[in-house]
Amino acid sequence: MQTHIQKWGNSLGIRIPMKLSQHLNLKPGSIVDVMLEDDHLVIQPKRYQLEEMLAEVTPENCHHEVFTDSIKVKEEW
Repeated sequence: MQTHIQKWGNSLGIRIPMKLSQHLNLKPGSIVDVMLEDDHLVIQPKRYQLEEMLAEVTPENCHHEVFTDSIKVKEEW
C-alpha cells in the first residue's frame, strides 16, 4: 500500500488510508508510537500498561459502583 507524505507546517505528515485505520481502530486524536527499526518507519497504536491507565483515574472521571444483584421485579423460578 502506498500513500503520500505531505508538508504540515514545519513537519511532514502521512495520511493513513481509511481501511488501514479501521483495521487498527485508529481515530482522529489516537496516540501512536513511532519508531525506526532497521531503516523502516514503524507506526503502531499505543498499548497502555495497567499502571498507566490507573494513573489517569481521578475522582472526576471515576465511575461509581452499580449493583446488579438486587431484584427489581418479582421473579418465579
